[in-house]
Amino acid sequence: MRANRGKDTAPELALRRLLHASGLRYRVDARPVPQVRRRADLVFPGVRVAVFVDGCFWHGCPEHYRPATRNAEFWQEKIEGNRSRDRETNEIFRAAGWSVIRVWEHEAPETAAELVSREVRARRSGSRSSPSLVKGDGR
Repeated sequence: MRANRGKDTAPELALRRLLHASGLRYRVDARPVPQVRRRADLVFPGVRVAVFVDGCFWHGCPEHYRPATRNAEFWQEKIEGNRSRDRETNEIFRAAGWSVIRVWEHEAPETAAELVSREVRARRSGSRSSPSLVKGDGR
């Protein structure tokens, strides 16, 4: 499975391109909370926004995930473990005062960029200072 990228995937690059073009600056593949061993795909440290672009297979997208036919039990446990870790990561970051945005790889990059831009700008203006979980595509 080494051919599966952990970062710099096509959906991430498309989102980064749009956010950069709109004037937003961010850190890539960074730890929002240094003492926690979890990394976000994009991090806006000044406003405490962490963005994750989740792959449909690896994170069990309800719309596109299809269970593996070979070694099904292993893969079911693996995907459930990933989803559980995602929920735990959301809780940890929110408890530390971060807004967490999760978008699926199948979402339109323009839609995801608008969601991220809105949250970053809202936090910059102070209209949203409490931690939140912002989900794209009905997630």
